Amino acid sequence: MSASNRLRANLMLITTALIWGVAFVAQSVGMDYIGPFTFNCVRSLLGGLVLLPCIFLLDRLDGGKTAAQKKWPVLGGVCCGVVLAVASSLQQIGIAHTSVGKAGFITALYIVIVPLLGLLGGKRVGGRIWAAVALAVAGMYLLCITESFTIGLGDLLVLLCAFCFSIHILVIDHFSPNVDGVRMSCIQFFTAGILCGVPMLLFESPNLTDICAAWAPIAYAGIMSCGVAYTLQVVAQKHTDPTVASLLLSLESVISVLAGWVLLGQALSPRELTGCALSFCAIILAQLPDRASRA
Repeated sequence: MSASNRLRANLMLITTALIWGVAFVAQSVGMDYIGPFTFNCVRSLLGGLVLLPCIFLLDRLDGGKTAAQKKWPVLGGVCCGVVLAVASSLQQIGIAHTSVGKAGFITALYIVIVPLLGLLGGKRVGGRIWAAVALAVAGMYLLCITESFTIGLGDLLVLLCAFCFSIHILVIDHFSPNVDGVRMSCIQFFTAGILCGVPMLLFESPNLTDICAAWAPIAYAGIMSCGVAYTLQVVAQKHTDPTVASLLLSLESVISVLAGWVLLGQALSPRELTGCALSFCAIILAQLPDRASRA
């Protein structure tokens, strides 16, 4: 993998983290109007619909694509969609029972879970990455945890969500190298939307009026967080290591607090600013070249 491809992929993952960080605010506001399954169902279906014209346009621009390259990766998309449906539902329900700051920190624990799961699969992780993981965890603790850490219902649900998102990253890493990333992302959103639609109809009472009242957070979560960010993640993970990807994506916890500060008027304390600095240091450390590549 070339250095330019790796740099481009890492920039895409940072952009994804920026979008996701702001999405925490959208998800919190959206819950004022509709239930968690309704929110995830509509946002996921919207994300899939947004990608359909993108796929058509990309195919027209890249006329050299073969029939194999235009094949829809159904298995990969469905597998990703199933995990995404579970993870996003746990997160959305958890946000209703805990603070946005705690949710951001606990969700970002996937940066620790991913390399641990990778070890079970036989992948080795260097000491530099482990040091970056430790820095990131310390930074996010200072950033988001401002009182004694207790595991409430919301915290537990978001912790389970972090585990599911770790699996999601590894599933993408398994399928993405040999498929069209945008097509796989499209399938995963339709799969997640359909799956979230089942508990929506069973446990909630969705109506068009409430959905229209929540159009702004749904539009951001569907178009930007799903259609744009998740697709950038799928495409970028073709050219970077999954542990590095999880570290870059963990920047969303920093952005979520900054977004809350700007959009909701929440001030940052010196402790939280220190957490931001440690998290940024972790991301920079993760991107330093190995000794072998410098030689």
